Amino acid sequence: MGDILRFRNARGELVEVETVPAARLKNEPATVIDRVLTGRAVAITRHDKPRAVLISYEDFRELAAAREAPLAALGAEFDRLLESMQAPAAKKAVKSAFESSPADIGRSAVEAVAVPPKLRAAARRVIRRPRKTK
Repeated sequence: MGDILRFRNARGELVEVETVPAARLKNEPATVIDRVLTGRAVAITRHDKPRAVLISYEDFRELAAAREAPLAALGAEFDRLLESMQAPAAKKAVKSAFESSPADIGRSAVEAVAVPPKLRAAARRVIRRPRKTK
């Protein structure tokens, strides 16, 4: 049918996801559920294509908790960055950046790049040249 799908259950075991036709789930629900309760995951298929996966409640809780942790960390990082952007020095830097000329931005970019001094000097000469108008 395709690639073998594996799943790490709440006990940390790497188990293969068994496929079961939807008709079998309909006719033998207890058998399929018993497999899930032993720590396995079962993919329910319709016309040989996986449509849903049954996992134990314990495995579901583990997956949900794992997903929440990164979201909480991202939320905390966003709050920290937002708070730092409200500081007077940050506001001053943003204002300065928006008021900078293209030449100032170019100079800052050249200075920020880690390039050999000879190349940096050449880049500064290019930035200082006046633009030819057509």
